[in-house]
Amino acid sequence: MADELINESYAALGPDAILDAVESLGYLCDGHFLALNSYENRVYQVGIDEGQPLIAKFYRPGRWSDEAIIEEHQYTQALSDLEIPVIAPLADDNGKTLHRHNDYRFALYLRRGGRAPELDDPEHLEQMGRFIARIHNLGETRPFTHRPTLNIESFGVDSYQYLLAHGFVPQGLELAYRTLVEDLIIRVRSCYAAAGKVQNLRLHGDMHPGNVLWTDKGPHIVDFDDARMGPAIQDIWMFLSGDRQYMTARLADFLNGYIEFREFDPKELHLLEALRTLRMMHYAAWIARRWQDPAFPQAFPWFNSGRFWDDHILALREQAALMDEPPLVWD
Repeated sequence: MADELINESYAALGPDAILDAVESLGYLCDGHFLALNSYENRVYQVGIDEGQPLIAKFYRPGRWSDEAIIEEHQYTQALSDLEIPVIAPLADDNGKTLHRHNDYRFALYLRRGGRAPELDDPEHLEQMGRFIARIHNLGETRPFTHRPTLNIESFGVDSYQYLLAHGFVPQGLELAYRTLVEDLIIRVRSCYAAAGKVQNLRLHGDMHPGNVLWTDKGPHIVDFDDARMGPAIQDIWMFLSGDRQYMTARLADFLNGYIEFREFDPKELHLLEALRTLRMMHYAAWIARRWQDPAFPQAFPWFNSGRFWDDHILALREQAALMDEPPLVWD
């Protein structure tokens, strides 16, 4: 799969194509639409005549196979059937959730509002712990067959090699970057070795607070586009940041809810900073792989600057030190 491929018609996806696609499923649009904050896919709120707006998600060509998209849809629907507050795609009269219109693959969702969770609030973290534990309970019942497993090679090694091979690292920083990331991979492998054999299960995969919409009735968990196999801690660590004392307290809050529904293996805490490091490396490579998409230079104009790479290298050096520290303690 060529990550850097960007279909020209996809880059030029415009209002007429968006509305025509939605109306091809029998909805009558009122002509209003709003682009939402998404770069990997194109996501829009579309007004529906005499009805609530819908969310239309147009999939990036070449990223996922139809089978992988449908597998994600089936997973989110199964979670929704268990009354876990995820947003599953709408099915048509034939039960289909993945649709085609001209060159585009798309899905429709109900609109759900909300705000970011308050990570200082123990009740918010405990509630998220309960829901993520329930997601993982279903996630372990069978593996994904069309979606990848989070691993060191794809998130770490492939990422830094792509950046170096395609000239994104400024010339004066190439040696420093290469030396650092090769050392980081050694440390990441050491963290994995310390954790030992951990269970891989179906994950949300990108469970950062921005993918949680909080309401007075609780959260809506959105955007399973990065769903994949991996360790449970991958859906937990993104709620943890700050100094060691603060993260330890927030981890306890989260796991107080999690263990109501599922056991947590504390060995996975060895992976916390390793996974954070891999995400940082993968994020930089993700922007680079999408640089030919006109939306990316507009959204990330700082990416090609020396300042970004100075800061990125500094942040990765800090991760090297953090991976040398003992893991967080949870009693």
